[in-house]
Amino acid sequence: MDRNSIIGIVLISIMLLTYLTFFSEGPQAPKQAAADSTQAVQQATPQPELLKPANPEAEAMALPDSIFNRKYGIFAPVMKGEAQDVVLENPDVRITFTTKGGRIKQVLLKNYVTYQKTPLILIDELSSRTTAKMTTTLGEIDAHQLYYAIAQKNDNQVVFRAYLDSIRYIEQRYTLPPEGFVVSWRLNADALGNLLANRLVRFDWTDRLKQQEKDIEQIRATATVNYYQVNSGMEKLSETANEPQEERATEPVRWIALKQKFFNTALITNASFSEVVVRSNPPTMPTKEVKQLSMQVSIPLDDLKDDSKDIRFFYGPNDFRIAEKVAPGFEENVYLGWAIFSTVNRYIIMPLFELLEKVSDNYGIVILLLVLIVKTALFPLVYRSYQSMAKMRVLKPELDQLKAQYGDDMQRFQQEQMKLYSQFGVNPLSGCIPVLLQLPVLLAMFNFFPNAIQLRQKTFLWADDLSSYDSILDLPFHIPFYGDHVSLFTILMTLSTIAYTYYNNQLSPNIDPNMKIVSYLMPIIFVFVLNSFSAGLTYYYFISNIITIIQQLSIRSFVDEAKIRAKLEENRKRFNDPNRKKSGFQQRLEEALKAQEEARKNKNKKK
Repeated sequence: MDRNSIIGIVLISIMLLTYLTFFSEGPQAPKQAAADSTQAVQQATPQPELLKPANPEAEAMALPDSIFNRKYGIFAPVMKGEAQDVVLENPDVRITFTTKGGRIKQVLLKNYVTYQKTPLILIDELSSRTTAKMTTTLGEIDAHQLYYAIAQKNDNQVVFRAYLDSIRYIEQRYTLPPEGFVVSWRLNADALGNLLANRLVRFDWTDRLKQQEKDIEQIRATATVNYYQVNSGMEKLSETANEPQEERATEPVRWIALKQKFFNTALITNASFSEVVVRSNPPTMPTKEVKQLSMQVSIPLDDLKDDSKDIRFFYGPNDFRIAEKVAPGFEENVYLGWAIFSTVNRYIIMPLFELLEKVSDNYGIVILLLVLIVKTALFPLVYRSYQSMAKMRVLKPELDQLKAQYGDDMQRFQQEQMKLYSQFGVNPLSGCIPVLLQLPVLLAMFNFFPNAIQLRQKTFLWADDLSSYDSILDLPFHIPFYGDHVSLFTILMTLSTIAYTYYNNQLSPNIDPNMKIVSYLMPIIFVFVLNSFSAGLTYYYFISNIITIIQQLSIRSFVDEAKIRAKLEENRKRFNDPNRKKSGFQQRLEEALKAQEEARKNKNKKK
């Protein structure tokens, strides 16, 4: 491995560390305590209650009828009642509604389970609360706290009506399609007539996210509120902020998603929402609650009854292929990295991964096949890099002579080194450019694997969930910047990287000792960076390193360095030919060398 290749790899490593630290949506902080210790604290400490819906019924039932009727007036008939559950379901989701509020009470995702293998209830009465407040001439009412009758019910639709009298009522209608995770919502209050002071509904939704995955710190580091503005696209609150956040949209919004790692709940419209405010609050004490997220929007009543505006809820997975059919930009809830890396993931890695899923249902095999295909496609770059290293090796006698001649005068040595490269027709950047060209694929993987719901709870060898870390040993203590577990795939990846680095260093004896130290230090740093990352990612890189070493050994077996030396000698002869035509690179290099030489001479004259 020549000096330029080492510099390229170091630059890549620094970029990776910077990207993972400040921009990646992977785990941002290690776990703070062992799972057993946390559970013990939770059992010993009274847990804060989750949100309970406001219950005007308790207050109402305690009042004498005369006082009750005077207090609630025309709304008295819908302030008391008996709650009744109604269910709509399709193959993907089971939604339970309640006549108290005519609202969604519970959502069960049928094809998913929690990390504890229990049914995955995305929201329930204790974790989620919605309000739909309207202003009337008699004061503000919350349509999600009134008592409704079931006016209509069939396989995919339920209609609730809250009758104030024989004429005036409020109606809510929910429609669930034969498949999918979207339910349409209509609210019609036209029958209230002049009781309405305005035609706006202030809709509030607060969700205390439930722990669905085993690593709660990782889930907290990816939980946030995303919202999609009509003109400027998606915005979001910071995932890693330790303080409460609040943000007001600066333009109309198409959808708002209360997002966690693999699932989200969202409010969507074909029109737009105004006066949108979103909030995020981290838990205030040790708890299994992930984070509290909320939204507040103003919705015209005319939009809520208009089928063309299609206001709807989404309760489902962060699956790219599902999300891209829900609403414009909704697939951005699945984070695939910056623009270039997102493009690589969307148009290369994801289609290839989906194709390989049809080959095998073992995701360890799928990832292995993905590595083989990617490494085969990148083989020409690996070959070019190896050729550059070989050229540097055959020039070792000349480079050693320059070192002996100029000693500690590093500036002069570098000038003469560049002259030597020019004479032999060697491009000093040809070693690191092929390495840098592989960077988009390298970083694309850092965002694909941790966010691929396809890997969720998929097992391989000792890893019980390829979307999370693979622990072979849970430590009884916490190591700063590392965690409280030992990930074997991360260790294997690190050892294979060190082996690959050692092999390349043996091929390049002219490497500066300090550069060698750096080349060995970077893999060790990644032990700490990747210990809590997806096992699928570290397994991918472990296999990728092994295949790269095999490729290097195979290239070495048929690359003849004697022929390379002969080719370089021919280049030097052409260089010394006074009638030769110089390439653009050679001209720029000679001009740069002349400028450096002049600068050196001027510096010596001043001395």
